[in-house]
Amino acid sequence: MKDVKWVGNSHEQIQSFPKPPRQIVGDALLFAQLGKKHQKAKPLRGVGSGVFEITARYNTNTYRAVYTVKIGENIYVLHVFQKKSTRGISTPKKEIDLIKQRLRMAKEMEAKNE
Repeated sequence: MKDVKWVGNSHEQIQSFPKPPRQIVGDALLFAQLGKKHQKAKPLRGVGSGVFEITARYNTNTYRAVYTVKIGENIYVLHVFQKKSTRGISTPKKEIDLIKQRLRMAKEMEAKNE
């Protein structure tokens, strides 16, 4: 089973989620650890191959977690956030920029074996 590594403040952010979306993210990450893809995990376009976004709706809010499976033998959780934009379902540009930055950080972490 692959290990889960948290990049930046993603672990702290997931702790602030209500329990139901936290459970969905946890289940999806377990699937990823086992080499499978959860039904709530979809490829995130525009970031790179092997990057997936988990979407969990709870009440009227949408919670998202982004992870990658293509760096070494680990699952790297790149970003966790509550989507607040009222403009459609796409991931906001500022979140994409942060995900790209954290993807670079994850590659550096893997190179250093952290």
